[in-house]
Amino acid sequence: MYTAIGYAAQSATTPLAPMTFERRSPRADDVAIDILYCGVCHSDIHQARNEWGIAVYPLMPGHEIIGKVTAVGANVTHHKVGDLVGVGCMVDSCRECEACRADLEQYCFEGMTQTYASPDRVSGGHTMGGYSDSIVVSEHFVLRIPQTLDPASAAPLLCAGITTYSPLKHYGVKAGDKVGVLGMGGLGHMGIKFAKAMGAEVTLFTRSASKAEEARRQGADHVIVSTDAEQMAAAAGRFNFLLDTIPVQHDLNPYLDTLHFDGVHIIVGLVEPVDPPVHAAKLIMGRRVLAGSLIGGIAETQEMLDFCAEHNISCDIEMLDIRQINEAYSRMIAGDVKYRFVIDMAALKA
Repeated sequence: MYTAIGYAAQSATTPLAPMTFERRSPRADDVAIDILYCGVCHSDIHQARNEWGIAVYPLMPGHEIIGKVTAVGANVTHHKVGDLVGVGCMVDSCRECEACRADLEQYCFEGMTQTYASPDRVSGGHTMGGYSDSIVVSEHFVLRIPQTLDPASAAPLLCAGITTYSPLKHYGVKAGDKVGVLGMGGLGHMGIKFAKAMGAEVTLFTRSASKAEEARRQGADHVIVSTDAEQMAAAAGRFNFLLDTIPVQHDLNPYLDTLHFDGVHIIVGLVEPVDPPVHAAKLIMGRRVLAGSLIGGIAETQEMLDFCAEHNISCDIEMLDIRQINEAYSRMIAGDVKYRFVIDMAALKA
């Protein structure tokens, strides 16, 4: 064991504050990482404030980690000291079930071990995340960061990136398809970039007409203001795919009307009951599919990083000092970030 330092919440009502804690020494298959950057995900806020009712304290968030390898275990073969690497939303799984054998560790039948606030299946206790100076992770869950990617803006790719890339790839988005992206926050702007790079014709659905220019800067071909009944009616039956990144309850029915027959509406932002209910006729009458998707497996996440390097895709970020994390949370809740905060860990080590 060795002593690490990070920022953690001690309860659902206390701000994040510095804390020392113990990390394990590297096992034979482990990679020890000096953390350089960590993205800030909205789920970090949900967890820190126990808004999902599953938090354990002390709770140290952070699952968009970029760092340098400082040590490797005796059995490690894919990473060496000095490599630039990443750690995303999970750090372990059973590795034996059907899902794990299919490189879909996020759907592990026993439950994936998340990067923070998750029971450690080997040593007990709970995992501590990337709002810290270092981390030790099994080699299987450590990702290679391509040299052409900017390390800081690559951090959110490990959650926001794979969350939007995986469903587009899984459902076969290809050149000429018409893809609608619902919402343009951290997930939405990445969805636009990926769908465009895959050759699709991309439309942003937004409640705000003021986002039209920004959407086109991100690569969108069209913008539909979802509160405009005439624009929504004109879009009926147009889309092959809808990537729904909206994180709060919203009415899916008007969007389902915009799908072509055999169209797919993919939810990646909402993790609570759908309200109001979906009218089943909107699915039946067009053989439409309402689907969901959760991040991606390790192999697919590496594929996504390589795709980003090939197509010059990164996340739009704003850098912050770890000492500003509570202010950043307030700004995120207010929607005052384009589009992802990334923590520079230098101040934590000063």
